[in-house]
Amino acid sequence: MAKARILYVNQEITPYVPETENSIFGRHLPARSQELGRDIRVFMPRYNTVSERKHQLHEVIRLSGMNLIINNCDHQLIIKVGSITAARMQVYFIDNEEYFIKSGPLVDENRELLENADERILFFGRGTLEAVRKLAWQPHLIHFTGWFSCMVPFYMRRINKENAFFKDTKTVFTITDDAFTGQFAESMEKKMKTDGATAKDLRLLQGLDYMTLCKAAITYANGVVIGTKNPNPELVAFAKETKNNKYILDYNDNQSEFFEQINKLYDSLIGNNINN
Repeated sequence: MAKARILYVNQEITPYVPETENSIFGRHLPARSQELGRDIRVFMPRYNTVSERKHQLHEVIRLSGMNLIINNCDHQLIIKVGSITAARMQVYFIDNEEYFIKSGPLVDENRELLENADERILFFGRGTLEAVRKLAWQPHLIHFTGWFSCMVPFYMRRINKENAFFKDTKTVFTITDDAFTGQFAESMEKKMKTDGATAKDLRLLQGLDYMTLCKAAITYANGVVIGTKNPNPELVAFAKETKNNKYILDYNDNQSEFFEQINKLYDSLIGNNINN
């Protein structure tokens, strides 16, 4: 019997970053899905706080080297990989000299967005999907978590216009407790237009703050998981009112039960596509 292929795109994964609700979720859910027989791939940003020596990261030469055009400039996509031995799980890292090696965290101590956050989120979303495409590994489902992963559905549609690589791929978005303050630069709209954003995309992202970013991700997702005990009530209400989201999974503080429920959600969304 064919295995379901699940791609996890996470903003945080412990032990590469300190333990938070998000990073624990990003570490243990993929591992549990793998234990249940899923074929998984896991991606996260290679923040400059992630030590290559400590975590024994190495570059994946066959995936690295392509250039992505962001804001009309070429930026090299570097893919690195590390292993979480206890989970027998590999983690792929999206890296770049300007956006990650030289840049610090995503937000400052007041949770205000830092400079070039708009280009970093575009690079991460597109870079992840381009790396998966280069792997020639077509996921049945993409589960993306954290606001920094919210451009995944936008780039899925862009790539599908070219060759429909992700045509049958379903998506699940996790609502988390990771809000930032402020807005992305107004120039982000122009940068998205250059990358093929439609009028609908730009309407959904009008304002370019945390709420509009997450609502856009919810709108395009096939399912939504409420992954925190402290979700934004406006986002939860929006998810439950959005007609195309037939699958909404409420938070469960029993981690084992919660992960089982999430995997059943995958089965409901993938359906007969498992044999493709």
